[in-house]
Amino acid sequence: MTLYSQKKVVAIGGGHGLGRMLAALSDFGANATGIVTTTDNGGSTGRIRDCQGGIAWGDTRNCVNQLITEPSISSMMFEYRFKGAGELNGHNLGNLMLTALDNLSVRPLDAINLIRNMLKVDINLVPMSEHPSDLIALSVDGKLVTGETSVDEMEENLQRLDLDPEVPATKEGVIAIEEADMIILGPGSFLTSIMPPLLLSELARSIAKNTQAKLVFVENLSPEFGPAGRMSLKEKLEWCERACQGRQIDYVLGDTPHPELSEWNCITTDLASPNRDWRHDRAKLQGAIEELLK
Repeated sequence: MTLYSQKKVVAIGGGHGLGRMLAALSDFGANATGIVTTTDNGGSTGRIRDCQGGIAWGDTRNCVNQLITEPSISSMMFEYRFKGAGELNGHNLGNLMLTALDNLSVRPLDAINLIRNMLKVDINLVPMSEHPSDLIALSVDGKLVTGETSVDEMEENLQRLDLDPEVPATKEGVIAIEEADMIILGPGSFLTSIMPPLLLSELARSIAKNTQAKLVFVENLSPEFGPAGRMSLKEKLEWCERACQGRQIDYVLGDTPHPELSEWNCITTDLASPNRDWRHDRAKLQGAIEELLK
């Protein structure tokens, strides 16, 4: 039996970062699960949520796009973005397809699985929740801000994040964490991709309980902007551990040494793509994760 058939891996996050991580885990197939943030309120996703409601589909769509291995008419359709001067300008057809399935009362997870099957994506994708919710942030001077895009633009530092309204986690996501041999946080936007799923009490509790799994934090290769960019790595790790009910992060994976972080097991290795040093190389990421799993 290979590592891919013996071990189960769960990656948590959103957008490009989670898509990159899941692409690196593609050899695990159905033994890999991505738990995807559903609180985005910007771009095409935000416009759809404003007029249709529902969860944010953009991060899931982004992950699917990065996992398509066989280009086809179906994948071209799913990735198509409208242009022009009308109301469709800027909308992504994948977002609209997932919204249409939602409006047909198809369960969000079933909608994702339908798209996955159509596009031959083996890795499981689970929305963090199947109920719409927004990110809210409280600044250090007591200012309350609602919505991911507003959180990213805050000029003040944050003292806490919450979800409004509080929503239940998707049970398949909780089960995947309970069965995981490794749980990966990141890479990605810290406050708006990595943190939102950890704010769901059932997900956080299942991470805290699964002490057999290795909990890994993967650093970004380029600095963030906004309030997340003003946070130190130490603060980010403490936020994750506090959200996960004190569960300690086993490994911190990045390309920069952190001698000051003696309380964490920091592993320094080259993870950058040779032609774009701000982006993780899939093969290097895959190799680093497999070494930690062995």
